[in-house]
Amino acid sequence: MGKLIVSLSPHAHGTDTVEKNMYGVIIALVPALVVSLIYFGLGSAIVLATSVLACVLFEWAIAKFIMKREKLTICDGSAILTGLLLGFNLPSNLPIWIIILGALVAIGVGKMTFGGLGNNPFNPALVGRCFLLVSFPAQMTSWPKAGQLTSYLDAETGATPLYYMKEAIKTGDLSMLDNVPSATQLLLGSNPTLGLGTIGEVCALALILGLIYMLWKKIITWHIPISIIATVFVFSGLMHVIDPVYADPCTEILSGGLMLGAIFMATDYVTSPMTAKGQIIYGIAIGFLTVVIRNWGSYPEGMSFAILIMNGFTPLINAYIKPKRFGEVPAKAKEEKK
Repeated sequence: MGKLIVSLSPHAHGTDTVEKNMYGVIIALVPALVVSLIYFGLGSAIVLATSVLACVLFEWAIAKFIMKREKLTICDGSAILTGLLLGFNLPSNLPIWIIILGALVAIGVGKMTFGGLGNNPFNPALVGRCFLLVSFPAQMTSWPKAGQLTSYLDAETGATPLYYMKEAIKTGDLSMLDNVPSATQLLLGSNPTLGLGTIGEVCALALILGLIYMLWKKIITWHIPISIIATVFVFSGLMHVIDPVYADPCTEILSGGLMLGAIFMATDYVTSPMTAKGQIIYGIAIGFLTVVIRNWGSYPEGMSFAILIMNGFTPLINAYIKPKRFGEVPAKAKEEKK
């Protein structure tokens, strides 16, 4: 029998469960899922289905045959969510065997190695994504154009807006930015002439709808996504004012995987700070690192690396930024009593 732990009052009661929150995030991803199917068709369906099925299968197999657990957790929604987020961070023409390898790393290395849900220090989907990006850079940076609904491996590809933004910085040629779609096009994903990037980043509006849903259902709070977006807006805005070769802040926010990362990846319960103040610091740091990597790093995108770096700092943030204990007497009051 398990040990009964009785704690002193006050006692807080809530209806939140792991399953409820995980499936709540999955529901919030539905608009982005629908948009991805509209733009990528068969390619999106194959990549997402493979990623989800592989993640669920690997979690079941590792828990049952390696960890020897009697109670399996594949129905709590966490493996499905990891599979969806991993798929959303992949191009729609990625070969199936590479997707399966990414799922194995995401679940086997990023999650189950540390003991499973609640113990992983890094976001599992991003662990899988970054592993694939480093291991298969050519396949992971091949971006299909929109409208090829029945194409998969043979889809026609093109450069993304982030590519032209990076080239403008490298060459100092402002005309490169003429190839970047307007903020409205980036918001809606109506960009048929360029590669659209990963499956989940094609339409910022769909991701914003997911954010509104999660805030409404109180699945997440505003602190992390808003602090990331605000930091990118301010920092990139200053860079744009100093030198117009850097893209304007609205373009920075709406392009690439920034919205996907800020709303769905950085807000992961396990790998983000517990307190509101800690979450704001965490979000500011992610936003700052994203702009730094985008502008001066080797990769056009920096969101995934920025989140993983700050995942590593989360225990430190939690250790130094703690809520006041209930009934705690401030140090100043103690001195006055003496």
